[in-house]
Order: sequence, then structure tokens, then C-alpha cells
Amino acid sequence: MSVPHYGDFGKSLNDLLNKDYPVGSAKLEVNTTTSNGIKFTVTGNKDNKTGNIVSELKTKYTDKSRGLTVTEHWNATNVIGAQVELQDAIAAGVKLDVHGSIHPSNGAKNAKAAIEFKQPSIFTRSSVDLFSKNGPTIHTDAIVGSDGFVLGGDVAYNVNDATIHRYNLAAGYSTSEYQVGLHATAKFSHFTAFYFHKVNKQVEAGAKAIWNKAASDAVSIEVGSKYTLDNQTFVKAKIDNVGRLGLGYTQVLRPGVKLALGGSFDTTRLHENVHRVGLSFVLEN
Repeated sequence: MSVPHYGDFGKSLNDLLNKDYPVGSAKLEVNTTTSNGIKFTVTGNKDNKTGNIVSELKTKYTDKSRGLTVTEHWNATNVIGAQVELQDAIAAGVKLDVHGSIHPSNGAKNAKAAIEFKQPSIFTRSSVDLFSKNGPTIHTDAIVGSDGFVLGGDVAYNVNDATIHRYNLAAGYSTSEYQVGLHATAKFSHFTAFYFHKVNKQVEAGAKAIWNKAASDAVSIEVGSKYTLDNQTFVKAKIDNVGRLGLGYTQVLRPGVKLALGGSFDTTRLHENVHRVGLSFVLEN
């Protein structure tokens, strides 16, 4: 098994607990792909509480023979962005990534340049944030692994004041059936322990425990599961130690049409108007 990117550490559990719960909003996503490989994505997301609508138009072109991917996006807040990725052009396993955005009205801009190196037992990435509010910042992360064990960390170094702004550490063990891990973030003040278990082809289960020593001595715990009814339908449920219950239902209505329904319910205040529901509708050709 190849080691994951540091940002994907614990991804299986994060997807189990966070993905496919379109709570508190109504979302529409439309994906189309042209014959020459250009993918267009249009998304719209309405917040059920505020009524605000966030929308975005994205185009993505991929040339697999050259390892080139170009992505452009423009959203309703008038932020224009672009990203260029070049895979394996310099050497096998090396990827170059440059992306940035600009707000034409106020001139706000963002730009990052990154390089990553990936092999079966190591995945490392370094990037420079040129327009960070604190000055140019270098971000570096790396994960190494062997026989299912992985160890990784990341650090952010500010060039202007020559200080380390962030450092985190992660360690875990994974097989094709289950994953366990421990993640220390926020300069070792926030700790997350988790496990994920693919019980069989139909059932997935997992849980995480979080302790933020800077805020409280209490530990928060959340557990969730997914049950696949058939090739087109699955249901999900999760609950935490304060009684928040999440429910999700996703079904492929037909090839290229997917509907997801979700809800979050406070089981300690069932008679009050504090619950949230939402839906997501995805069209893709």
C-alpha cells in the first residue's frame, strides 16, 4: 500500500463522518465533459438559514500524455483563480503545482507554488505562500511508511520573522481492512485518536476521540457507520457524546444523477427548533 499525502491522513474516517451529509443547505452540482477532455463544473449552494447562495464555475483540462492539468474557476464573489499541475515531467513521482487567485474589485490576491515527491514508502510536499498576511510562508509536510505503519508531520515557517508558525505530527497503522491513528495538531495542543473498519462490502464503521487541552479537560467522541444497500444506494449515521445525531441517505437515481439527503438532530432537545436538514443534487455526464 502506498503512503497517503499528509493532508489525507485519516481520510477514510473523515469521509465516513463528514461526507454525504448535506446538512443545512441545498446544493446543486452539474458536471459535463467534452470530447477533448475539458470538464465543466457548476455548483450552487444555498444556506437554509441565511438564504445566501454561493456558486462557482470551474473548468478543468487534463492532458494525460504530458501529465498536465489546468484548472480555472470563477465564483459569485468575483474571485478568479487558476491552477497548473505538471506530473512526472521532471522525474517519476515529482509533481509541480502553481495556483493563485485574485479579486479584481479590491485587488486581494493569493499565490502558491509547490513541489511534491511520491514513492510507495514516502510522500513529501513543500510549498511557498507568497501573499500570506504574515509574509511569505514555507509549508512542508512528509509521510513515510513501511508494512502498514506511517509517520508524518508538517511545519510552517514564516520568512519575515524567521519563526515556525505551525507544527503537527501524525502516526498510524493501516491494512486493507482497518486503520488506526493519532494526530497531534495546533503545536501539540489538539489531539485526535481514530479508527476506521471496513467490516465487509456493505458495512463501514469508525470513531474518533478529540482532546483540546487548551480549551478543556473533556474529550469529545463521535462514532459513525455506513451501510450499502445496493450498488446505487447507501445510508449513513453518526452520533457524538453530546447527543448530536446525523443521518444521511444517498441514491443514484440513474447513471449520472445522484441525490443525497441529510439531517442533523439534537437528541437532547427534540421538541425545539434546532434541527437542520438539507439536500444535494449532482448531475454528471
